[in-house]
Amino acid sequence: MAHKGIGFFDGRGHFFKSPEEATISDLSMLLGRIGEGDSLAPGIANLLLEKRVELERIFAEHDDLKAEQALARANGLQSADNVTSLAEKLSGKPK
Repeated sequence: MAHKGIGFFDGRGHFFKSPEEATISDLSMLLGRIGEGDSLAPGIANLLLEKRVELERIFAEHDDLKAEQALARANGLQSADNVTSLAEKLSGKPK
């Protein structure tokens, strides 16, 4: 006998049984192929969805820091000379 149900679709139109599966598919597509052999993107996408609250908090804090930086620059304030940026530290070359 026929029956009805609810389905969820990712951005490419693929059908999934849950919103989580559809979202993970979209995140995986956004990330692209990661690693050798089977892509790590689906696993990473799953972690991103699981850690969503923490990630949103971190991005909100980042946005606040960027706003503070822009305000400081607008007021003519510069970074302290005795502070090494992360980019400089990672590259091993001072700017």
